Amino acid sequence: MSIYVGNLSYSVTQEDLSSVFAEYGTVKRVQLLTDRETGRPRGFGFVEMGSDAEEDAAIEALDGAAWMGRDLKVNKARPREERRPAGGGRRDGGNFSNDY
Repeated sequence: MSIYVGNLSYSVTQEDLSSVFAEYGTVKRVQLLTDRETGRPRGFGFVEMGSDAEEDAAIEALDGAAWMGRDLKVNKARPREERRPAGGGRRDGGNFSNDY
């Protein structure tokens, strides 16, 4: 399982985040998300730790904690939801002549 970390400063690095979470156990992986088009940070990321107990300790200590000028939002990450394909939603192929 991994930990969701939100409301991050846009200047935070993976090393910064790793060092904060390392106080609560072994950090296996840190992932900061960036915008695909601009490459800018999105203000959230994910941390994987060595055990559930370490994750629980980090969540307990860091959720709501002030860090780098922001109050962190830290909780268990939820599975990613499937997105519906984008589209107009019309099943008739957009033929408007049937509307009259």
